[in-house]
Amino acid sequence: MNRFDIVIWGASSFTGKLVTEYFFKNFASNKVKWAIAGRNKSKLENIRLEVADEKIPILVADSFDEKSLSLIVKETRVICSTVGPYALYGSLLVELCVKHSTNYCDITGEAHWIRTLIDNYHEDAKSKKIKIVNSCGFDSIPSDMGVYFIQNEIKKVYKNYAKSIKMRVAGIRGGISGGTYGSINNLLKEAYTDKDVFKVLNNPYGLNPIGKMEGMDKKDLRKIIFDKESKSWIYPFIMAGINTKIVRRSNALSNFQYGKDFRYEEAMISGKGISGFLKAILAVFPLAMVGLNPNSFLKKIVNSFMPKPGEGPGFEKRKNGFYNLRFYITTDDKRKAFAKVIGDSDPGYGSTSKILAQSALCLAFDDLPDNYGVITPSHSMGNKLLKRLIDNAGLSFKLTF
Repeated sequence: MNRFDIVIWGASSFTGKLVTEYFFKNFASNKVKWAIAGRNKSKLENIRLEVADEKIPILVADSFDEKSLSLIVKETRVICSTVGPYALYGSLLVELCVKHSTNYCDITGEAHWIRTLIDNYHEDAKSKKIKIVNSCGFDSIPSDMGVYFIQNEIKKVYKNYAKSIKMRVAGIRGGISGGTYGSINNLLKEAYTDKDVFKVLNNPYGLNPIGKMEGMDKKDLRKIIFDKESKSWIYPFIMAGINTKIVRRSNALSNFQYGKDFRYEEAMISGKGISGFLKAILAVFPLAMVGLNPNSFLKKIVNSFMPKPGEGPGFEKRKNGFYNLRFYITTDDKRKAFAKVIGDSDPGYGSTSKILAQSALCLAFDDLPDNYGVITPSHSMGNKLLKRLIDNAGLSFKLTF
């Protein structure tokens, strides 16, 4: 018998604190048995005093200590992890979740790390009937569940699935935390030094099962172009590199339910005419700065202006944040449809903390599909998660024909 339903691992991180606050506001009673965990007891106590109360249990362990981590993993049904960069701090935790048959979810956007989990633990997790679910935040649930929602609704009307979906970020407001920036930097550092990491990031089907890593999609957009679908200038979306791969893995895991010729892409909208083009140029510049070689002198200057671990957007910025995602849909016989996914707070933190919390609750309590292994949000939780996102996480999904 597990002592807890859910343990929030990394509760003293910026996002972990928000998840803890969300759980306390909604589940302070004994209806959900949950605890917070991390390596620094005093920090956890401070977080508990700030956003919860002393009744919430604290568990202490180290990311690199198997004995202490095992004690936590064995006490809960679900580990909900916010500790990144995951490639540095997350591998042993996942290994132990598989070993002790504990379900797991996180908010990683590190495709190369997910690839190592698939290669090392997918079959074992599948045989033990547990779910290891990555990318349960802004990257990549609005994309993955958005496509899942669209395809289910399209099938009801047209009797078959859409063959092409193009997601365009029409509006977004938020900020970045030190933890997220650190994960991006670590990913770039590994990509610059390890060719295998670069290959995963560069392959549109880099997260598909071995033998199923081919399709019609090309690399993610890397320049400014005029888009006929949205009738607007578009430019690269920094999250496309993980989102598109998660969507394609969902399709592959379902035995290509959407078809082997299904195509998916993502980009940012900047508007029409000269003003839209200039806006795209201005938007691409900071992306270029973030993507610099992590060992370069210029990148070190950029780093000095970015938030440090534990830092992130304040309450007002999170509250006033939002995102508006548009999906341009084409069916097999060239019929068109349009969908929107809208989030009610800043994507990376206010929305992500609610999405992650509901994912953990879904894994802990809902009657889910018999899909196991290192899998995606839509493949692992399907309609149950979709309902939770709409009812409790501030997301809306709308399709028009």
